Amino acid sequence: MTSEQLTYLVFGVVLLIALVFDLGLLSKKTTEITIKKALVQTIFWVSLALAFFVFIWFEDGKTIAIEYLSAYLMEWSLSIDNIFVFILIFSFFKVKQQFIPRALLIGILMAIIFRIIFISVGIVLIERFEWLLYFFGAFLLYTGVKMFTAKHDEEVNLAENKVYRFIQRMLPIVSHDGDGKFSIVQDGKRFYTNLFVVIIMLATTDIVFALDSIPAVFAISQNRLVIYTSNIFAVLGLRSLFFLLKGAVNKFAYLQQGIAVVLVFIGLKMLAEMVHFKVPVFVSLLVIVLCITASIIYSISTAGRAGKTELQQGESDLR
Repeated sequence: MTSEQLTYLVFGVVLLIALVFDLGLLSKKTTEITIKKALVQTIFWVSLALAFFVFIWFEDGKTIAIEYLSAYLMEWSLSIDNIFVFILIFSFFKVKQQFIPRALLIGILMAIIFRIIFISVGIVLIERFEWLLYFFGAFLLYTGVKMFTAKHDEEVNLAENKVYRFIQRMLPIVSHDGDGKFSIVQDGKRFYTNLFVVIIMLATTDIVFALDSIPAVFAISQNRLVIYTSNIFAVLGLRSLFFLLKGAVNKFAYLQQGIAVVLVFIGLKMLAEMVHFKVPVFVSLLVIVLCITASIIYSISTAGRAGKTELQQGESDLR
């Protein structure tokens, strides 16, 4: 057994045990997922991903380990942006609290399947057409600039979402959750509930985000082990991260700018390889950590100052 095969085996075993632990012990249907519980689950998945980083370091070498960590942090930071859209989806369709964990779980598992397919196709295409890496670089550069300059004061109208409108045209839908069911029978005809629509929306939303994140990971590494494992670990942590962040959407106002800077850097890194200039992998890791950390700290501090200003203004109005 080769070193890479052993790493895949360990990854599969650890993932299976972790899923059983997470779903069996931390996510019983009879218990509510509180902020405290979500924090425990988030720490659990992040710690597992970091422990796997240590294993790769000793088993496959520091270069692949740093590539894995960079790719994981890239995916993890992009997944935070993903979560904010998930929150909008659940709010728009008025999904009851007790049905959210199951809908998230199914939607995320579907997203993992789609990502594995996309990654596999991407690897085959890059192996045959290496110039696609430069196309990905230009795409990430464009996406980063567009994301940085985008205005976020407009509300997203999910009623006009193309996927939602397509589902409405193709399937008979009822405007309720069917008490947790995906479909119900009314007057001898089968209808699909809002819960079914939500799961499809979650999976397709992740596909849209994957169009940015997967090329970004290819820019960090073309190693299959790195790409697959970093994506799966990041996506599996989405569910606990959702419950942790759902009440703090407004506290990460500048996270998107931090992600945008990272995407621009990754895009330039890919394009620089056209002139045979290769950026060391530890530099990529450093840029990702600094940009994401700085944007989160700045967002939280800005939100804190805004909260104090509103409080002081409210007190002055009472006087």
